Amino acid sequence: MTTPDDLKARAHALGLFGLLSRWSSVACEPWLPTLLEYEETERARRSLERRTRNAKLGRFKPLADFDWSFPSEIDRQLVDQLFTLDFVTEPANVLIIGPSGAGKTMLAKNLAHQAIVYGYSALCISASELLNDLAAQATGSALTSRLRHYCRPELLVVDELGYLASSSEHADLLFELVTRRYQYKPIVITTNKAFTEWGDVFPNASCVVALIDRLIHKAEIVQIAVKESYRFREARERSAQHKESRSPARTRKK
Repeated sequence: MTTPDDLKARAHALGLFGLLSRWSSVACEPWLPTLLEYEETERARRSLERRTRNAKLGRFKPLADFDWSFPSEIDRQLVDQLFTLDFVTEPANVLIIGPSGAGKTMLAKNLAHQAIVYGYSALCISASELLNDLAAQATGSALTSRLRHYCRPELLVVDELGYLASSSEHADLLFELVTRRYQYKPIVITTNKAFTEWGDVFPNASCVVALIDRLIHKAEIVQIAVKESYRFREARERSAQHKESRSPARTRKK
C-alpha cells in the first residue's frame, strides 16, 4: 500500500511544488494518488515521444522481422544479450560488421529503439552526415558545440561507416568524438569494413590505430556474413510474387 511518504516523494520527483507547499492539507485526499498517476503517465508518454523524435531513427523494420536463418554467420546469443542494454550502463561500444544488405542498420536502429523505450536518449546518424557536419564547422567554438551535441545522447548510433571514402580530417574528428565519449557513453557503429581496411577508409590518417584501439577497448563485436543481401532477396521475392499474381494470358481463338 502506498504511504504518505511515498506519495510525497513522487510529488517531489514530478516537481509539483505548489502541491507540496500545501501538503498538510492534501496528503490524505483520496484523489491524490490518481492525480500523481495521471501526471506520471502523461510525462512518461511525452518523454518517450520526445526521445523518439530526437533519435531520428526514420523507418526501420522491427527485430521480430529479422530472419535469423538468413545470415551464414551471426552470434544470436550475443545479439540477444545486447538487447538487455547492459552495454549502455557498462558502458561498452558495439561494432556491427558485415557486407551491404546484411541487416546491420536494422539491428542498430532496433538497439536504439530499445534504449529509448527503456528511458535512454539516443541519436542515429549516418557516418557521412556526422563527419561532414563536424567538418563544416567554421570555428573552434562551433566545432566544440557540435561535439557536445553528439556527446549528449546516452547512445549514439553511427551508421554505414566505410561506405564512402573519408579524409584524414574526418578521421581526426571521429577520433575526437570517440575520445570524448570513451568510457562515458557508448557508440554503436555499423560498417562494411574489417578493421584491417580502416586505413583505406581514412587514407593518410595517423590516428586510425588509436581510433580502433579506443573503440574496441570495451566493445561487443557482431560479425555478420551473408551469401546475398536482404534487399536483393526481397527484390527477388517481390518479383516472383508479382509474376504469380498476374492473370494468365488468354489463349487466342483459332
